[in-house]
Amino acid sequence: MLRYVLTVALAVSAAPALANDSVAELGTGGLILSRSDAVAMQSEDLFISPEKVTVDYVFHNNTDKDVSAIVAFPMPDISGDPEEMPAIPENQSDNFLGFEVTIDGAAAKPQLEQKVFALGIDISAELKAQNVPFNPFGDAARAALAKLPKAVADDWVNRGIIIENPEADSDPSLNAPYAPFWQLRSTYWWRSTFPANKDVHVSHHYKPSVGGTSSVSFFYDGKFQGQYAAYKTRYCMDDTFENAVRKAAKADGYPKFYESRIAYILTTGGNWAAGTIGNFKLTVDKGNPQALVSFCGDNVRKVGPTSFEMTAKDFYPEHDIDILILNPSDNGGGDAN
Repeated sequence: MLRYVLTVALAVSAAPALANDSVAELGTGGLILSRSDAVAMQSEDLFISPEKVTVDYVFHNNTDKDVSAIVAFPMPDISGDPEEMPAIPENQSDNFLGFEVTIDGAAAKPQLEQKVFALGIDISAELKAQNVPFNPFGDAARAALAKLPKAVADDWVNRGIIIENPEADSDPSLNAPYAPFWQLRSTYWWRSTFPANKDVHVSHHYKPSVGGTSSVSFFYDGKFQGQYAAYKTRYCMDDTFENAVRKAAKADGYPKFYESRIAYILTTGGNWAAGTIGNFKLTVDKGNPQALVSFCGDNVRKVGPTSFEMTAKDFYPEHDIDILILNPSDNGGGDAN
């Protein structure tokens, strides 16, 4: 089991976050190949920060014949549920993570497949028939819903596809009587050829979905409580990290931090020869030198003022990567390492 925690900074007090101050992170991962026993992943160099995620792969075809395979990048599902507040970097775009990919240094143009679901039923064709864009957070979708024939709108409300817009009365300028309630599933994909006995370099990058709260949700009134148990398991918080939080909270019992959370799905791959990654490197950059950061990993070392590195050979991705960053909410704090 991956176990490592890094503690990097201190700050001072803050009040506990309320539920409506929370924004949910969307777990996103890397590339998935169609099943192949011929293509091995020689290396994966993964960089994660609050600003960007970059992944550099080297694939190798171990056979004497060219291999054609589908390569896919699943985007996180997004839902129009008004009770949830997902962090979406570019919420007006179908490419809401700003995903880009290169193959052997040349920009690729992957296809985007999108489907829309309500109550688990594919309703893509119905939205297309009414010229309603799929992105539930886009202004264009709400504008299109305002033009629906009343019979269609009533039917969609009854079927859980849309809801009456809860913000319409408070902000008439929105001019949107209905709000999306559907779920959007998006996948970028392309066909790739892996030449016989050769390496193929694939790189991609995107903006991560960074969730968080306006303060610390697991420590207040001078003690660990609230979501402490879940956080300790998910982010491998150790004594050093916890002592840093305690020290920051001495003034009034509230550490003056706000949370940033990043979730990276590492376990969905494995459709390559051997199922392991020959050389794996993970770099986590916390961004702010005064921040605290905690995540799980083995043999992690500090390689810069804000960055930490983990390397492994013949690595099998058993666990996803969850990163917790506590940023000071004022100018106080200092490096704890």
